[in-house]
Amino acid sequence: MDHLLCFLLIFFSYLPLQSLVEAKPRGFTIDLIHRHSQLSPFYNNTATPDDFAIDDAVRSIARASHFRPSSIDENKILSPVIPNSGSYLMKLSIGSPAVTNLAIADTGSDLVWIQCEPCDNCYPQDSSPFNPMQSSTYMELSCDSKPCQYLPRHQCGSTNNKCEYRYGYGDTSFTMGDLATDTFTFDSTDGQVAAFPNSIFGCGHNNAGSFTSSGSGLVGLGGGPLSLISQLGAQIEQKFSYCLLPRTINSASKLRFGTDSILSGPGVVSTPIQFDNKGTFYYLTLEGASVGNKRIPYSNQMGTVNQGNIVIDSGTTLTLLESRFYSDLEAALKEAIGLNPIADPRGTYNLCYDSGSVPEMTVVFHFTGADVMLKTLNLFRNLSFGTCLAMLPTDDLNIYGNWAQMNFQVEYDLAKKQVSFAPADCTQH
Repeated sequence: MDHLLCFLLIFFSYLPLQSLVEAKPRGFTIDLIHRHSQLSPFYNNTATPDDFAIDDAVRSIARASHFRPSSIDENKILSPVIPNSGSYLMKLSIGSPAVTNLAIADTGSDLVWIQCEPCDNCYPQDSSPFNPMQSSTYMELSCDSKPCQYLPRHQCGSTNNKCEYRYGYGDTSFTMGDLATDTFTFDSTDGQVAAFPNSIFGCGHNNAGSFTSSGSGLVGLGGGPLSLISQLGAQIEQKFSYCLLPRTINSASKLRFGTDSILSGPGVVSTPIQFDNKGTFYYLTLEGASVGNKRIPYSNQMGTVNQGNIVIDSGTTLTLLESRFYSDLEAALKEAIGLNPIADPRGTYNLCYDSGSVPEMTVVFHFTGADVMLKTLNLFRNLSFGTCLAMLPTDDLNIYGNWAQMNFQVEYDLAKKQVSFAPADCTQH
């Protein structure tokens, strides 16, 4: 009788999980919440648009250095992204019963991690850290497991051979804990639920640094083997997309997975993804830009276009361009606009005009195989003293930021190794 009761308990506890997985096969959609949106728990109602603009610029510039191979010190344990640079938050529920976490959605990293009890050292968050002991489906991974070998650095537990990770960040932030598996659950916007058992994540017991106002962890959407996209794999056909709303609209943007993410129809253009040896970052090839009839070619010091010369990143706000190319583009914009620029009183932005003076215009970014037409919305942002170009020069790697991606559906297809763009009204998607 005891054996029958045990069997029935296991059987009926398994049924809901099966129904969850089958409820929304191969595709689902969730909300993306911008950190400065009124929907965000970290919204600061005393901050001004200028405060947000300066914060965006500082974080964009700081983030750039973490895409350079030279930023990784082999004598330290480093991860290639500062979590506090993330712009968008997403809900991820972990465990059985499921516990909801609000974490950064980041296309510039792989590992999924959240703060966990016992918290030897955790930064403040709105809810209690995840308690793995209260989840019936939580399981630590061994040091010999394949996922553990995917980590840049790990060590083995002194008593139980568990996989212990440590990620350090360029600004001295870090997360340390146990690599584990548990069930990931997502509440789709259509009211259905998608659950994925045995998903890999970092259970962080020691986390510190610039994580304040960044949710309870980070969801890596990069191309590496530990990312959420790689883990879900065939279940979402190795693809996802997002449609980012303009900042003036206090609604959630959408993050789509699998069949929900597929772009089709007129206006869709695609360009190849280039991967480095780590496979995390999404590199595209920028061949130039056009302002009106004037085309500005992009070239390196040898006068040729190097493949994979710009990273597309959801976690960087501004578009950062190599200084020489930026100067040529800025000069072409000044000529096309034909007005006298004004100075940014705080010295943050390079090209500014009086409010309302910038005409509606289009600048085309020429990626290999894909011409992406940016409107004034994608090029300039409004501040208290005027309107400024949402691009800055850099001596680091070029980054195609999320301001330029607003009101576009952007699809990442890891199977085809391509990124696709389609102009859209993201309030309708």
